[in-house]
Amino acid sequence: MIQASLIILGTFIGMEFMAWFTHKYIMHGLMWYFHEDHHVHEPGFFERNDVFFLIFAIPSALSFIFGAMNGGDYRIWIGTGIAVYGFCYFLVHDVFIHQRFKWFKRSNHPYFMAIRKAHKVHHKHLGKEHGECFGMLFVPFKYFKEAAKASKSKRSKSVA
Repeated sequence: MIQASLIILGTFIGMEFMAWFTHKYIMHGLMWYFHEDHHVHEPGFFERNDVFFLIFAIPSALSFIFGAMNGGDYRIWIGTGIAVYGFCYFLVHDVFIHQRFKWFKRSNHPYFMAIRKAHKVHHKHLGKEHGECFGMLFVPFKYFKEAAKASKSKRSKSVA
């Protein structure tokens, strides 16, 4: 079971780097057509950008299928790691940051404040060039420092 947990955790962490790479070089490159409407908000619930959820689901599904076909080998746990990352990405990106679902409206936790700030910095660029902050769950440390400072400031004001 420890081996399965390590495979899931390693895959989850690896997916953040895969998502960063894909976001920077594929979404802001060759597949900008699908990602552009995410930067230029248009009315409606769905975006062309949603196609990337399907694209990222394919390796997870294939890992489950091939793992199951081979007696439940390590590929099951790789598929699980990819799926868990996808679920976390959905919760952080679509639910928390973009509020496509109104589940988590407010959070003053420094980690979530840092993620939201980094994503706002990413979205200040409406074109595919000059982007920054392509990651989702791991963002540059400067945003954590800013968020911790802002959170501390909010706490001290509420106590006063």
